[in-house]
Amino acid sequence: MVDEFAWTAGLLGAAALTLPKLKRRLELSRAKHPSLTGHSRMAKRLARLLPGYAYDEAQFFNSDGAPEAVVQQRRAGFHALAGRLQAKAPKSIALTKEMRDGIPDLRFTGAYRVPFQYSPYLREHIASGAFVQSASGVTVTDLDGNRYYDLTGSYGVNVLGVDFYKQSMAEGAALTQDLGLVLGMLHPCVADNVKRLKRISGKDDVSFHMSGTEAVMQAVRLARYHTHKKHLVRFSGAYHGWWEDVQPGPGNPLPPRETYTLREMHEASLKVLRTRKDIACVLVNPLQALHPNKNAPGDSTLLDSSRSASYGPEQKEAYAAWLRQLREVCTARGIVLIFDEVFLGFRLAPGGAQEYFGVQADLVTYGKTLGGGFPVGVVCGSRALMQRFREDKPADICFARGTFKEHPYVMGAMNAFLRQLETPAVQALYQDLDAVWDARREQFNARMVAEGLPVQAANLQSIWTLSYTRPSRYNWMYQYYLRDAGLALSWIGTGRFIFSLNYSGADFDAVLERCVQAARLMRQDGWWHASGNDDLSELSNKAIKRTVLRETLARFFGRS
Repeated sequence: MVDEFAWTAGLLGAAALTLPKLKRRLELSRAKHPSLTGHSRMAKRLARLLPGYAYDEAQFFNSDGAPEAVVQQRRAGFHALAGRLQAKAPKSIALTKEMRDGIPDLRFTGAYRVPFQYSPYLREHIASGAFVQSASGVTVTDLDGNRYYDLTGSYGVNVLGVDFYKQSMAEGAALTQDLGLVLGMLHPCVADNVKRLKRISGKDDVSFHMSGTEAVMQAVRLARYHTHKKHLVRFSGAYHGWWEDVQPGPGNPLPPRETYTLREMHEASLKVLRTRKDIACVLVNPLQALHPNKNAPGDSTLLDSSRSASYGPEQKEAYAAWLRQLREVCTARGIVLIFDEVFLGFRLAPGGAQEYFGVQADLVTYGKTLGGGFPVGVVCGSRALMQRFREDKPADICFARGTFKEHPYVMGAMNAFLRQLETPAVQALYQDLDAVWDARREQFNARMVAEGLPVQAANLQSIWTLSYTRPSRYNWMYQYYLRDAGLALSWIGTGRFIFSLNYSGADFDAVLERCVQAARLMRQDGWWHASGNDDLSELSNKAIKRTVLRETLARFFGRS
């Protein structure tokens, strides 16, 4: 009887210890997004298992079962396009090909512009240049003298126009040239920068870093230091730099450690924040308002036409409400709320996403455009959170170092940027941004519908994502027709157009005409053959995904 009682008591004790853990684990699972963006470990496993394979010439032009006449139409159009691109920019293309032997970034971006099945054949026949010699207004000029409307936005740096940054860089150099390369001691302009950033961010303290990634690293480190907790929360699909804790999926050789990837805009995630005791901070990238819980859209994953994004007044209010909920629960639980405004800072509003959405974070990170054209990262926060040492425990410190973090030229250009930010001319660029860019999106979409072209745009102000309204396996070709039409895109193609705010109505009209011209020619060359009531009218996004899955499984199990 005693043994039986002891056994029962032990079982109950074990259950008492285990059930709360299981409950917390279940709550965490429910807070994860059901896609691979919410399951980094699974995504990494699948990435390691995914077999690489390439289409031969026949498959390249006929991966959707098109009639032979359409296949020949595509082949002729493809080689004509390749010839035009080569003839226009021989010097730019030649230098790019030469430098692929020494610049691994060029090899990477060249390989991942389109879905991997098509990439080898396309790279063999179509080339584009990565080198440019000048920029002005809203255009860049390559080594052959070709001018392109710039839709790359310099990865988000170019908010106010390239001429603005040229001026900021020149003014910054002139302001600090007498100091030159003196590091560790500060140029007086740093003091003015701090005052202006405190006013913009609404925070007490400012620290400088050498990149946006480093700024986010320091913000997370400070949160852990002051809360004595390890885990950070990030949301599915959000990008916060390439360091390990915030990029736990494919691309990171190490598994996630003290990172929870949760579903954005979901009550289950709020429940995790309310109940767990090991969370130091929550990271928010406000760019995700355009495509919550989805990775940054790129043409390398454009296997069908299911890519989507959406933003407007209703989505703005919904996202602002979500941020308010995060603010409330973080305050109640002593969790540090971090706004990562490295990409969006100073684009949505002079005061960034805090001003635009009407929610204050505990720590805010900036980068990109704030350097006035030079590399920079910044953390702004409350005095308590920004403190890096403890008077009562002198050995307990929080390091933040970087040789070039207050480089005089960077600080000078930042000062020029911040001063110009307050001028009437720059303030005028921020007037009615939602209305201006939403009207341009509507103009774009209406024109595409009128032309019968299967292209539509969604935007968060001047940041755009293109989607495709009819099933196709060849939407990724559009980026090359756009290049041919005189538009410069970043390596992720039509997944992200980044306009600078100095685009005039006439500039935008010119871009729109080139988009229409490129889409017409792409349709004429047969790539959107399945867009109408023809022999491929049964093609669907679901059918395309099934085809790709069958191909992948066949390669995985060694069948051709």
